[in-house]
Amino acid sequence: MNDGQYNSQIEKIASMIAEDDISLDEQDNTKLQKYYNFAKTHFNLAGEPAVQLVNEAFLYLKLKNSDSIDPLQHGDEFGAGFS
Repeated sequence: MNDGQYNSQIEKIASMIAEDDISLDEQDNTKLQKYYNFAKTHFNLAGEPAVQLVNEAFLYLKLKNSDSIDPLQHGDEFGAGFS
């Protein structure tokens, strides 16, 4: 899969998250299961790859909604390992 396809998958899940008005800090696996299942059925991902895709969709939304935050200085807020 190329980067464009992967980014498209992230954007699709991110759009679902935004439509559902889910907190970008949501940690409840029962609420997140909908997005894991979507990744599994629509993108043929299961287990860790599905979880990673959903997590990246949440990260994408956080970065997109930030007010010009520098991810290198505030990366620990996103849990992305930027530091």
